Amino acid sequence: MYVRQAANALQILEYFAGKGRPATAAEIADDLGWPRSSTFKLVGTLAAKGYLYEPQARGRHYPSPRWLELAQKVAHSDPLPADLQRLLSQLVQATGETVAISAPAGASAMFMEVAESRQAVRYIARVGDQVPIHASSAGRALLAQMSLEERQILYRRIDFLPYGQTTPTSPDQVEAELQAALTRGYHQSNAEYTPDLAGVAMPLADPSRRLSVVVVGPVSRCLDRRPELAAMLAQHIEALPHRA
Repeated sequence: MYVRQAANALQILEYFAGKGRPATAAEIADDLGWPRSSTFKLVGTLAAKGYLYEPQARGRHYPSPRWLELAQKVAHSDPLPADLQRLLSQLVQATGETVAISAPAGASAMFMEVAESRQAVRYIARVGDQVPIHASSAGRALLAQMSLEERQILYRRIDFLPYGQTTPTSPDQVEAELQAALTRGYHQSNAEYTPDLAGVAMPLADPSRRLSVVVVGPVSRCLDRRPELAAMLAQHIEALPHRA
């Protein structure tokens, strides 16, 4: 389900994050290619609710601190443990590749925290980015934490599109990948969703939610290194403090 009005409200926030300065509703409409009438209504609604204010004259708006206040309250209620945040930085240094922690989001795996590689050619990802839960090592490390019944229900919501030649395109193929990962000791991917990317992932034990951690980078650098990357991943996960 996709609600355009909600998506547009969030896109305005992303717009200001990229622009970094106030803008009029007309500028927003022109830059985003939206109809001016609906843009003026949306900007007016957000301003009336206290999410936009006018720091300058001539109708130039900018996001108010209300967004940050709400985000801080949400994050405070469900924070990512400090040891998992440290895990990201440690793995980036050890592997030299981008590392992300993911959680289920419907038929996708959503990145909850990301630490990017410093290499010039790298996987660029942001918090909130999503990848198909069945067509990514990060996603299958989440599926592995679900019961077969849960997975079967989820499979009915998935469009098994062939994103690439290596994409699993049926529940049976996904289940075969999960069984292979169980034998191997880690989940792996090779250009299943994003071309030229290879990665390894493992589940993260957490009493309150399902999480996974993935190390991912260009195929040219990571495909043959997957066993090595998985060993480093396992070593760092093993060193995490136990959370009951």
